[in-house]
Amino acid sequence: MEIVVPAEAAGLRLDRYLAEQAGSRAQASRWISLGAITVDGRKARKSHVLSGGEHLKIDAPTLTAEFAVEDGEAPSVVFEDDDLLIVDKAAGVVVHPARGHQSGTLSQALAARGAAGGEPWRAGIVHRLDKDTSGLLVVSKNDAAHRALKDALAERRIVREYLALVAGRPPSRGGTIDAPIGRDRRVRQRMSLESDNLREARTHFTLEEALPAASLLRVRLETGRTHQIRAHFEAIGHPVCGDPQYGHGNDYGLSRQFLHAAHLELAQPSTGAALSFDSPLPADLAAALKRARGA
Repeated sequence: MEIVVPAEAAGLRLDRYLAEQAGSRAQASRWISLGAITVDGRKARKSHVLSGGEHLKIDAPTLTAEFAVEDGEAPSVVFEDDDLLIVDKAAGVVVHPARGHQSGTLSQALAARGAAGGEPWRAGIVHRLDKDTSGLLVVSKNDAAHRALKDALAERRIVREYLALVAGRPPSRGGTIDAPIGRDRRVRQRMSLESDNLREARTHFTLEEALPAASLLRVRLETGRTHQIRAHFEAIGHPVCGDPQYGHGNDYGLSRQFLHAAHLELAQPSTGAALSFDSPLPADLAAALKRARGA
């Protein structure tokens, strides 16, 4: 896209002027940081003040592009550049092929869109979300980006925050659950502290909102074990609401666990530019939260 800045835009900062084209001022700032915007042929800072008459060139991805998967609502790509995609996954979508679900997965749909890096059978997948967990996911588009993002994940330089509604009230407004977990000895589909193959697992949480019979928590993963949040909160007696595997199904009308990957921070693997994304609660979780407030 190429734009000639109108005279009436004189005096505006570049990021403010581009907010409408980008969808938000924050997204405009990301485009500028990634070098996707030029002013009269030169890259500019977001604080650049326009004079009117400049030629802007925008070489940035289209937002909220959708693609088909076999089950569930179509996920959306909320950001894309040459190295990565940020995907907002709907509940019900399987991330990559596994026993019992060999086709129609997110990774297969993304491979057709350009995801690459890592194992061919799950091209581009840097980390995963459970089928019935919604929210933000980072996916690489080449091997170099995949290696860089996996290293960043292992070194805990990618911030992943979730919103979780849990039963009852934790004993403090914030804390850390530091408890190794592994495959449960008796029920192999579950993770627990009762395992013969324990691996370190740490989950940090803060209280967002105290409700009559539940608590809305902001949860940050330090490690990323399978079912970590669900297993950890069950272990301290405050299971995630709506989770039939680790707690009770149908809480507050939920048909799946109240767990949403709401915030993601990382560095762009080639440029080092800081990227930050937020995803609002989907409609089913927002409705359940409203019911919990009135309980």
